[in-house]
Amino acid sequence: MSRFERQINLSGFGPKAQQQLQKAKVLVIGAGGLGCPVLLYLDAAGVGTLAICDGDVVAASNLNRQVIFSESDITKSKAEVAGIYLKQKYSDINIEIINKFLTVENTLQIFNAYDLIIDGSDNFQTRYMVNDACVLLNKPLVFGAVYQNEGQVAVFNVSDDNAVSSNYRDVFPNPPSENEILNCNETGVLGVLPGIIGVMMASEAIKLITGFGKALINKMLYYNLLTNTTYETEIAPNAVAKSIIPKTPEDFYKTDYTLLCGNLPSIEWSEALLLKNNTPGKVILLDVRETHEQPKLDGIETMNIPLQSLSENIEPLNTAENILVFCQSGIRSRKAVAVLRSKFLQKNIYSVAGGISKLNSTINA
Repeated sequence: MSRFERQINLSGFGPKAQQQLQKAKVLVIGAGGLGCPVLLYLDAAGVGTLAICDGDVVAASNLNRQVIFSESDITKSKAEVAGIYLKQKYSDINIEIINKFLTVENTLQIFNAYDLIIDGSDNFQTRYMVNDACVLLNKPLVFGAVYQNEGQVAVFNVSDDNAVSSNYRDVFPNPPSENEILNCNETGVLGVLPGIIGVMMASEAIKLITGFGKALINKMLYYNLLTNTTYETEIAPNAVAKSIIPKTPEDFYKTDYTLLCGNLPSIEWSEALLLKNNTPGKVILLDVRETHEQPKLDGIETMNIPLQSLSENIEPLNTAENILVFCQSGIRSRKAVAVLRSKFLQKNIYSVAGGISKLNSTINA
């Protein structure tokens, strides 16, 4: 009797779907609260090759939700412990252990070997880097996240019946600052929540691999643990997001995701205007608002390149040593700084804090 008998006998699944699982090569990023249930259920379902990528070690605080590990595993490599555990459960599964964190230098090479990427990471720099790599390599991505009492699940970079696909940046084009959203280390989480979300992620992976059921393509599912309720939102492609994603491997390698999702360099208006006046010809004050937006900066030389078209129109910025970027409130200028820092490694590029709104409030105070 096969250990897959129950799912093979399931109406609409059958031997063909089981064979598709056996042929699949899946990479799971993070053997944490989300990754552990994903790994357990994909291993049990019969995914042929299952890779575990995590450079972290087990800590006592992990044990309430990272259900593969026990007290005896504390200080040991998560990827190695998880790999040994899964291999002992089912000898017919090819388990690959990647005992390292993802970086811009190794991500593309690692991803190339797998059919499906599952992101169970717990930080924004990894999420944005994984998303961009999947878009660049055209790899399907199953995404999951938890925050306090709520979880999210989505399928990215897979086309629907209308040949439309979305990605993480279509939902969240602008990364939060380093301390804008706290992680579960600071806010806490009940261990069952990432367990629930991780199982949902595993089910989405199985549906994508086999075509069984309807996956969350161009949708994000939200689950609330306190009320036991779910709802879905539709995701549509975002032109701004598309302009930010690296277009080539070379652009990807140049992107600093830690900086992108952390504290981008900024400058106050007083410093920006002083630098502009004292070093004429070496500073460009760049307005990334749309051309129709008001007010303009009277009496001050600026250059206007809207954020949406910035990536394709960077040539006018080649001669500047310093690029000071502003918008209406400071949000778009941060995005622009991230784009420009990936293009110009040697230039000084700053977001003018608060944008035009802050300048006007200072003048009118």
